[in-house]
Amino acid sequence: MNKLRRIILWAALALIISSIFLSIYGAFLGAARAKGFFNSIPLSIYWLALACLLVLAIAAFQRLLHVPGLLLTHLGCVLILAGSIWGSDRGHSLQKRLVGLDKIPQGQMIIFEGASEKHVKLEANEQTKELPFSIKLKDFRLEHYEPGYLLIETRGQQRWQLPVEIGAEYSLGPDFGTITVTKRFKNFKITFDGTQRIPIDSPKAGSNPALEVQITDPNGAVTTKYVFERFGGHVHPEDKLLLSYHRIISDFISEIQIIKDGKVLAEESLEVNHPVYFGGYHFYQHAYDDKAGEYTILMVTSDTGLKMVYLGYLMLCVGVFWQFWLRPILRKSSTKE
Repeated sequence: MNKLRRIILWAALALIISSIFLSIYGAFLGAARAKGFFNSIPLSIYWLALACLLVLAIAAFQRLLHVPGLLLTHLGCVLILAGSIWGSDRGHSLQKRLVGLDKIPQGQMIIFEGASEKHVKLEANEQTKELPFSIKLKDFRLEHYEPGYLLIETRGQQRWQLPVEIGAEYSLGPDFGTITVTKRFKNFKITFDGTQRIPIDSPKAGSNPALEVQITDPNGAVTTKYVFERFGGHVHPEDKLLLSYHRIISDFISEIQIIKDGKVLAEESLEVNHPVYFGGYHFYQHAYDDKAGEYTILMVTSDTGLKMVYLGYLMLCVGVFWQFWLRPILRKSSTKE
């Protein structure tokens, strides 16, 4: 029995130490290659062997059953490994084979504004699978850090990056004069009053951010120009200054509806770092159409094994706290009595 315990102890120790080196190696592979590496057949056998060794250790070392801190620590590690294996790509394949549960491990879906979609493109290959419900993109919008900045470039490679402050005048040196931002538009439109065209900030739906700027050249001549965020505009050969309007994106938000059998089951606002959970899946705001903002790209991740992993981490933390903090306090209090 003592020989068996030593074998289990040294084998578990060797696997735990090797996991440290595997983690270091995986950190240099990048996310995509590391995922493939840790889900490969040899590594799947490795994780399963480690989980089995921890279970054997609990059975072989009866003392663990009488030390709550150590027992919780070992059980927590077993649950973390079991949940991770069950939630992996191979774990999902095993679920389909054993219990007929065909969930999507992970993938992406592209949804155009106003359209519904249920197809998910798998990350592991080019295949697509269907969700048991549809997601409709009601609205997609970008939020920015305001007020942005005006970038000015010359053909001689001089550059100025100026904050957008209405009425502030900036000097560009003796060769180019000064520039002043006179107006800022959230949704630039042109209206016609019968005699002339007038730029307005339209209250109607839409987004066409723009700036009105006045350029005063060294001779005192004033030119008014409109600089658009989305459209670069035409550059004339005689233009000395090339202007562009920029705002830094702070967030991108998808307003979605979850629909099944023609009924809206939920309406959610999906943001970066604020995923939506529904029907056994987490939906993350992954990317978007950076040109016209007409579609959003969602990352879809199955929750299979996740609760087991969370419970394992909770048990691990409680076990460590019990073993290194609570146990010494209880021991001291019992000796004083």
